[in-house]
Amino acid sequence: MVRPKKFLGQHFLKDQNIASKIVEALQLTGQPQQVIEIGPGTGVLTQFLVAKPQLDLKLIEIDRESVVYLKEHFPQLQSHIMEGDFLEIDLSGLASQYDIIGNFPYNISSQIFFRILEQRAHVKQVVCMLQKEVADRIAEKEGTKTYGILSVLLQAYYDIEYLFKVPPGVFHPPPKVMSAVIRLSRNNRTTLGCNEELFQRVVKQSFQNRRKTLRNALKPLNLNASIVTLPLLDNRAEQLSVEQFIDLTKLIEAQA
Repeated sequence: MVRPKKFLGQHFLKDQNIASKIVEALQLTGQPQQVIEIGPGTGVLTQFLVAKPQLDLKLIEIDRESVVYLKEHFPQLQSHIMEGDFLEIDLSGLASQYDIIGNFPYNISSQIFFRILEQRAHVKQVVCMLQKEVADRIAEKEGTKTYGILSVLLQAYYDIEYLFKVPPGVFHPPPKVMSAVIRLSRNNRTTLGCNEELFQRVVKQSFQNRRKTLRNALKPLNLNASIVTLPLLDNRAEQLSVEQFIDLTKLIEAQA
């Protein structure tokens, strides 16, 4: 038995039907495609993934006990298991394009998405289960208090679908919160048309003081008068769409 470890945020999915449903949410091309499973644990998703012969499956697992279990129960994947932390592991040996699937640990799910953003040129699709609160935030549109940094940054590059909710009772141990499954599909945007590092900085700075108008929240960026006086800056961060954040970044970049 693999013991779920609290410090790793492990909650092992027990329900086979939900596991199958998560794997079936992965959109297959009919051609060979590489899929990375993050945190396979005891292989509840893995068992359904290995049944799809067109998949070149790689597993990234930080828990040594789980790695031993996976090698014993999936001997055909011995050379496909990468032991380490997804947030730090070298991904350069992967295919130029790959998909990601997993039951993301709740305690690092946001960090996982920031790593995915770093790899956005390579990650075509993500199907994942995570804390419902984070799933809501990622899928939300502007105009609500749930809309935030991850909403804007991910929606700039991915189309996001909220698939279904998952109750606590199907996990061991059961978490204290609801879970949800979402799918991210890379959109056709190859560039934002602006400095993308500046875009991320503008978004993060805007939401760090989300109760303030953008005029006040963005003061650390030393905006010139022509931008400061724009009516757009009367809004708070949660009121701007992804496209408006891109346009704002272009204006700020032009003043430099």
